[in-house]
Amino acid sequence: MSVKGLVESNSLSSIPSKYVCPPIPEDSVCYESDIVIPTIDFSKLTSCDPRERSEATQLLGDSCRDWGFFFLINHGVSEAMMDEVFRGCESFFNLTEEEKKEFEGRSLMDPIRCGTSFNPDVEKSLFWRDYLKLLVHPRFHAPSKPPGLSEIIEEYCKKSRQVTEELLKGVSRSLGVEENYIHEKMNVRLGTQVFVVNYYPPCPSPELAKGLPEHTDHGLLTLLIQNDLDGLQVHHDGKWVPVCPPPNSFMINTGDHMEILTNGKYKSVVHRAMVNNRATRISVGTAHGPSLDTVVNPSSELITEAHPPAYRGITYKDYLLLQQSNPLHAKSCLDRIRI
Repeated sequence: MSVKGLVESNSLSSIPSKYVCPPIPEDSVCYESDIVIPTIDFSKLTSCDPRERSEATQLLGDSCRDWGFFFLINHGVSEAMMDEVFRGCESFFNLTEEEKKEFEGRSLMDPIRCGTSFNPDVEKSLFWRDYLKLLVHPRFHAPSKPPGLSEIIEEYCKKSRQVTEELLKGVSRSLGVEENYIHEKMNVRLGTQVFVVNYYPPCPSPELAKGLPEHTDHGLLTLLIQNDLDGLQVHHDGKWVPVCPPPNSFMINTGDHMEILTNGKYKSVVHRAMVNNRATRISVGTAHGPSLDTVVNPSSELITEAHPPAYRGITYKDYLLLQQSNPLHAKSCLDRIRI
């Protein structure tokens, strides 16, 4: 049964034991007001003014190096479109359990897959999360129900790809290489884009459960939006930092393949999703990576005698299978390919 179905069964006064996760130390979350997550103005990153562009590129590089996470504002994707995505995705989860079963998928690489937790077959505790996961590029896939959802997702994914392509140019510049370097090396034109909706229903005991555990994302960059409920936390300088994004912004994190490609100069960020007992939180992520058959290894331009290759090469598809078939925990997947 989905978590949503469990919550709506009207018999839930406490969470089932299989959803109880190890407790989180109270002192591990940092609420200090002087910790400021970087904010990048997309309009300046793509500006014709060399000074503005240079300053924004520098900030982008610093954010990828020091945080692996930043907010993106003035990106050109309208708030109305984001709201439409949330409404459409919520309507998918409002389908009956029987209707959603049509889209469960049978294998980890199925282009349309919905379910609960992350990988119940290998997890000691289940996570308070239902999901819809779609492979939307280079070939677009989406569920046929409810009517109109496919068109909404396709338009949004096209917009988010355009934003990501410009960001990757900025990342290349920040590394001191030609701006199309990552595009060419990672075959971005035929790159993999995965669309994921995370649905976190209200939880009667949020202190005992997790939406998603601490983990990193695969790929190069993930663009995330959420409805008006916070829950994301990123790990920074040994503390968990709650994320409260500005209005109409993207939350963006660097993924494992950015860390591999840059030979560890830019780190993938460890993050987690917490739940609440008030209302349903929905987040929508688009993960952008190379083409499935691209072998990702450290860039030769970033290998020196002092910094030899830190990771072995692996195809993007094999890495996805490695991550999806194992328990989700911190950088455990990336650790498997460290040299």
